[in-house]
Amino acid sequence: MFLILLGSMLGCATPSGESSHSGKTLTLSHEDYQDRVEAIWNAQIIAAMMGFQFEHKVASTHWVDQYPKGPQFAIVDDDWYYEMCAINGFEKYGIHMTVEQLGQQWKENSCGSWGSSEQARWLLAQGIKAPDTGHPRYNKLWYTIGPQFSSDVYGALAPGMPNLAGKLAREYGHVNGYAEAVDGAVFMAGMISLGFTETDTKIIVRKAAKLIHPSSPYRQCLNMVIAMAEAGKSAQEIADAVEDRWHIEYPATNNAVPNGALAAIGVWFGEGDFLKTVNIVYRAADFTDADCNAANAAAVVAAMHGMRGLPKHLVEPLHDRIAGKEMGHVPLTPPVDEKISELAKRTVRVGEQLLVANGARVAGKRLSIAVQTPVTQPAELFSTADFTKYWNADWKLERAGLGGAGGGVGGIRGITHLEGDVLATYPRDPVRGMVLRRKVKLGDKPALTFQAGADGTRAWDLEVYCGNKRMLKQLIDGGVGSPIETRKWKEIKVDLKAFAGKEVQLRLYQRVLLPDRIPGNAYWKDVKVE
Repeated sequence: MFLILLGSMLGCATPSGESSHSGKTLTLSHEDYQDRVEAIWNAQIIAAMMGFQFEHKVASTHWVDQYPKGPQFAIVDDDWYYEMCAINGFEKYGIHMTVEQLGQQWKENSCGSWGSSEQARWLLAQGIKAPDTGHPRYNKLWYTIGPQFSSDVYGALAPGMPNLAGKLAREYGHVNGYAEAVDGAVFMAGMISLGFTETDTKIIVRKAAKLIHPSSPYRQCLNMVIAMAEAGKSAQEIADAVEDRWHIEYPATNNAVPNGALAAIGVWFGEGDFLKTVNIVYRAADFTDADCNAANAAAVVAAMHGMRGLPKHLVEPLHDRIAGKEMGHVPLTPPVDEKISELAKRTVRVGEQLLVANGARVAGKRLSIAVQTPVTQPAELFSTADFTKYWNADWKLERAGLGGAGGGVGGIRGITHLEGDVLATYPRDPVRGMVLRRKVKLGDKPALTFQAGADGTRAWDLEVYCGNKRMLKQLIDGGVGSPIETRKWKEIKVDLKAFAGKEVQLRLYQRVLLPDRIPGNAYWKDVKVE
């Protein structure tokens, strides 16, 4: 394979106007580019198909170098189907495809089988367009792994240009996620882009991490990984620490932040070896999105070494074919039956157009690419406290947790999100509970009214305070034996006439330490102070 890094005086402008050019040029032959892209597709497929057995289950305890069951071809899975859809979109709309157009391509190809991607598919069917389909205002699983595991293609389209890869991942990741989830997409795309030019996996992780703003929880988690690795901690010690610190914040097993860190650990300690990399990920932790994490990490190895870096005994059983009529319960439109090598050729054609449009030069069958130094993207942040901006800005939401119902492992505690004009909450900390807080000057005949709801079989304790006086304590019960989908509402009215004319602080608490009931989400709507 042909790869040369040369000193150069070429520059490349970043969005902020500063130079991001490293002073090096990547000269990439058409054949080498195609080989590496074909490897990226194969690597994520192989890693995921070997890793399905650990997805949302206990971690591996032994070396894995075989498929659990010999495949005849690569099945269609979300790890690569959404990336295939992106290539379809580029071919249809051109290299300046908008995120809204990618959303339309999702509808055309029936993308969205699980997690935040399923939420996006439902939202698209309701007429909501991307990027709103990934925003927390509408997508309750916005912080999960969907954008992260479907970002490999953007690194493949931008070899040696991590800023371009990150820009693509940020824009298109908004189809099915936001903030941390899309930070994950940027990080993974950046690592793969850097894999075309770097030979040290530690440098790849460090440089790709710089794409993410330091205020992001995702960057803070990566900083933890890097600091512990540089201090001499083992891969397993770091993985344990990541899970202990970050999986509490993001309880869903398909979260983006700790899962992304586990992929980073695999790349850092895998040293560019395919089987070593994926086995670090498979062993890293119980109840994670192990297949997706391994696929992301493996794609970095593929970008570094091409097809020669992949075990032949794992490539050959795929028979150069991806095929499937449905994914999960969703029929694919149209059904998929394609050669992986042909998919690689299509990806390269799009990539070459993008590279030329972003300053690369073509000489014969070689691309000359000005290698970029990673530039930190602007912060993209969202916290549970921000939900009241879209629900009722008079109230402050405190101590609500992200939870994780709807992805990976079922039965996880409730999840804070919006459903139109309904705010759903669950405490981050069950001891302190969740609180909605408001300061208000009361009128002559004041009262607090709202509707409080609970899912079937679930319950929570409501406490209402005016100043330091508890005005109400009531169990909001969804009903024993009721289907969980059956939500029950109670009309709440709290007489505040004892505080007429005064400026007071109102506090509405959700408590979930119930001795004889299963705790669940609280639902709030029509909260008014009269």
